[in-house]
Amino acid sequence: MLRTLALLALAGSALAQQHDLILKGGTVIDPRNGLEGKLDVAVRGGRVSAVAPNIDPGSGREVLDVTGLHVTPGLIDLHVHVFHTTGIKGAWAGDSSIAPDSFSFRTGVTTMVDAGSSGWRNFETFRHTVIDRVQTRVLALINAAGFGMISDITEQGDFDPREMARLARKHKDVVVGFKSAHYQQPDWKSVDSAVEAGKAVGVPVMVDFGHFLPERPYWQLVTQRLRPGDISTHMWRGPVPWIDVEGKVYPYLHEARKRGVIFDVGHGGGSFVLRSAAPAIAQGFYPDTISTDLHSGSMNAGMQDMPTTMSKCLAMGMPLKDVIKASTSKPAQVINRPDLGHISPGAVADIAVFRLAQGDFRFADAYGARVAGKQRLVCELTVRQGRVAWNLNSLGGMDYRKLEPTYGIRPGIDQIIPPPVK
Repeated sequence: MLRTLALLALAGSALAQQHDLILKGGTVIDPRNGLEGKLDVAVRGGRVSAVAPNIDPGSGREVLDVTGLHVTPGLIDLHVHVFHTTGIKGAWAGDSSIAPDSFSFRTGVTTMVDAGSSGWRNFETFRHTVIDRVQTRVLALINAAGFGMISDITEQGDFDPREMARLARKHKDVVVGFKSAHYQQPDWKSVDSAVEAGKAVGVPVMVDFGHFLPERPYWQLVTQRLRPGDISTHMWRGPVPWIDVEGKVYPYLHEARKRGVIFDVGHGGGSFVLRSAAPAIAQGFYPDTISTDLHSGSMNAGMQDMPTTMSKCLAMGMPLKDVIKASTSKPAQVINRPDLGHISPGAVADIAVFRLAQGDFRFADAYGARVAGKQRLVCELTVRQGRVAWNLNSLGGMDYRKLEPTYGIRPGIDQIIPPPVK
């Protein structure tokens, strides 16, 4: 009888705990759902199970107090390089790429989009050695050049839109577009090949314009060659004409935006100039998407990481909710992944929690300039598919002084208590 009552009590307790995890007391910012306010977020079975005020803490197996912090969808970094398994010195597809799990979660990033490190000849190697082996969700843009970013030389040809399209269809679960980058010739072959493949599959193209030449000016790229939904990354790279002699954003950029061209930060090690970015943001020309162009050079230079890049935009006057949107729901929309970038009941539980630190901060561009700001985003917690993957300040941890001492005893192993001192 007593055993039956005990089992019934355990069953009742399990039923009462409807959620695996509750994030309690935080300020939710979920741009896709129009949420901005104090709400609790609950998770069960790797998915969001509830978003509501005052969720009963007794209904969760684990409850983390995130009072005073901002709860957002997991960040989507639209431009990274993570094909780190080739071992090619100095290449973005090689030693300059980053192992995703070593960097993603500590910055609030749950989804990374590799921007053309691999091409149509070596994408499947990238998939087998990286994408299928990591906890971070890694999606990919296939490079128009066969071997991708092994070197600038390899990106000057070997274009095959039919092969690109074939691979994208075969790997449609992870391939979200195509990439043209670092092209040095005076024609449009690299861009046109990527766009042709994009049309065939119905996915966007990202262009790193590489070398700016008079035969193919940048304004033609964004007003004529790219389609609505295609992406111009490195938007604030030095050679891009942004500000006219009167200090105004050039009209062609507004025209391109009206056409539906996506402007992406793609900070990188050398592609972010405050003298262009700050006047643009001051005039309300915000980036559509904020991304890092993560590689070993950029992470150890002015870019640093995704929260730092977002904080730079804050420092220049971009509102917080727009910064979050450009790092979550908007990139999800751009890559046609409506399942990502939001905290909706039933959605995958990819969640980031940030502290908006107050103080005197300075943020660098890629050319020795800096901007000052009073706020900085710091990632406190990252949840990936319902599992806590990063916990900066041990939220939910117990004070060791409240625990019974172990005296060196480990379950299942002989006691190792030292002998008494005589």
